[in-house]
Amino acid sequence: MEKNFDQWNGCKKELEKAQERFLFKEGEIWWCAIGLNISNESCGKGDTFRRPILVLKKLSATGCVGIPLSTQKKIGSWFADITIHGETQYALLHQIRMFSTNRFQRRLTTLDRNDFDKVKEKLEALLELSSNHQSRSLGSVGNPKSN
Repeated sequence: MEKNFDQWNGCKKELEKAQERFLFKEGEIWWCAIGLNISNESCGKGDTFRRPILVLKKLSATGCVGIPLSTQKKIGSWFADITIHGETQYALLHQIRMFSTNRFQRRLTTLDRNDFDKVKEKLEALLELSSNHQSRSLGSVGNPKSN
């Protein structure tokens, strides 16, 4: 399938001009113009190149760390299954990134607390963020005090 990067570039120019500000919070799911990306990076669909994202961490009034979602069944440590409006969707943990609210289109829902906690736990395991792993790996990176 040929990707129309020129069309996405036109949309991106319009998103850059966006003046509307959205009030959002962690755990919400938003339709977001994530764009047309390369290789195996998740892409948006349709004329607005949109896909739902889960707001994982609010960074400011205009930015957040988010995780794109998919309705396609995904199994493995890179994914977390969640339920939205009674249907299973999959958080694409390996596609985590920063999003500007200029990309936001509309709020879809707020994720159930249990599912939100499950996403965070699976992400922590995927990125090896537990304190046990950090203490083992910090010394092996080349801590200046250990030289």
